[in-house]
Amino acid sequence: MCNTAGMYGSPDASAATTTGSAHFAPALLYAAAKMYYEEDATQAEIAHKLGTSRATVSRLLSQARRDGIVHIEVRAPREHDHDSLADRLAAAIGVQRVYLSTPLPAPTPAKPTVDVMGSHLAPAVSRALAEAGLVPGDILLVSSGRTVYEVAQFDLDRLPGVLVAPTVGGNDQPEEWYQTNEITRLLSNKLGGRPNYLFAPALPGPDLYHTLHADPAIQRVLQLWPRARCALLGVGAPPLLRADIPGFVPTAAASLRDAVGDVCSRFYDRAGEPVDFPGRERLIAVELPVLQQIPIGIAVAVGADKVGSILAGARAGYFNRLVTDPSTARQLLDHA
Repeated sequence: MCNTAGMYGSPDASAATTTGSAHFAPALLYAAAKMYYEEDATQAEIAHKLGTSRATVSRLLSQARRDGIVHIEVRAPREHDHDSLADRLAAAIGVQRVYLSTPLPAPTPAKPTVDVMGSHLAPAVSRALAEAGLVPGDILLVSSGRTVYEVAQFDLDRLPGVLVAPTVGGNDQPEEWYQTNEITRLLSNKLGGRPNYLFAPALPGPDLYHTLHADPAIQRVLQLWPRARCALLGVGAPPLLRADIPGFVPTAAASLRDAVGDVCSRFYDRAGEPVDFPGRERLIAVELPVLQQIPIGIAVAVGADKVGSILAGARAGYFNRLVTDPSTARQLLDHA
């Protein structure tokens, strides 16, 4: 190993002493700092190269920091990075808060993402609901959908006495995530709330629609919608790109080509404007203008296929808080 002491002079010999403190030449400080911080040399190796002791190298490095030759940056922990991402996304898409889950695991043939997302999203949903400040007697609306259903399988902070009600009628498909009364029951049990069931199909025929609307039990639930304090909502991907969609949605309708997504089976376009489809006037589901008036609307959505629907729904004000994962958050920022 080459001894470089001659290049900078002997550290001990060249040090001037003032009030007992050593002051080293800037070139010497730079040399020691460069070897230590950029070349990963040990203090013993630096001492050998400079022809001095390890104790002197330690003093050289300390003075290099004091004199500003070395700047040490302490990076915030990962949680801060998540907070920063959440804050930037909230500002970019115009919502009050974004709650980030832990990263979702990569899908496998045996376990696609939808089968494991509930356990990752549930803590973030629980934080969002806790910050909603719901008290006994407040009304929490709940939509159908796979994401909300998966979250409802896991523990959430208790909200005793909160009234839980579905935002849309049911349908005859066997999948549990289409059964809004089942999701209402699950969430009520997790939260310690009081369930209110809607015994009506999402899209009844013309005659049945009028009969159902006249039913007092159904009216009791429908009248909860405009009084709601909070809503927990799934966000649907573009209907024509979905392999899994409620059977009552007429996917052959030309108007749905403009739809980028839906909330509570209410479809909207890229500008957030409602999209009509045959039978929409008979849909038993909360109206989009009602969602815009709910003080706290929490959307829960992940996935690249939902980026456009999340952006349009947020900008239209159908929800004002978002629970998502870091990957989706970054994609939303890229497209915002």
